[in-house]
Amino acid sequence: MGSLAWEVIGVIDTEGDCAEWTFPAQPGSVRTARRAVRDQLRDWGLDSLADLSALLVSELVTNSLRHATGPIGVRLVRSANLGATLRVEVSDPLPDLPRERIPRPDDESGRGLQLVANSSRRWGTRAADSGKTVWFELAVPN
Repeated sequence: MGSLAWEVIGVIDTEGDCAEWTFPAQPGSVRTARRAVRDQLRDWGLDSLADLSALLVSELVTNSLRHATGPIGVRLVRSANLGATLRVEVSDPLPDLPRERIPRPDDESGRGLQLVANSSRRWGTRAADSGKTVWFELAVPN
């Protein structure tokens, strides 16, 4: 864990369970982020959300790698204030907000945000002077 200022862009609430990591902007970070998310969700007893969360984190970290050159932050929040919701945030130092687009059938990219939008309860972006955060929420099963 680091304490870089851009990592706190995603902070909404720190009450409850929270885990965060910082990964270098290198291709191997996608795999490492997926593993960290899966392991943490298993530790929290949220195995049923592990595969989907890891897939969506993989998409967002890949997007960050394609466009940003700095470190990438990943944060999981299971907060009392969020109800039965898991919030997942991916931050990078690039201030440009991503835009969801409709890819053509032969496009090799452009489906990540569409996948996040269609697979999560809610999603969005937040900008700050030092970067941005893309977040999504998943319902925590009872």
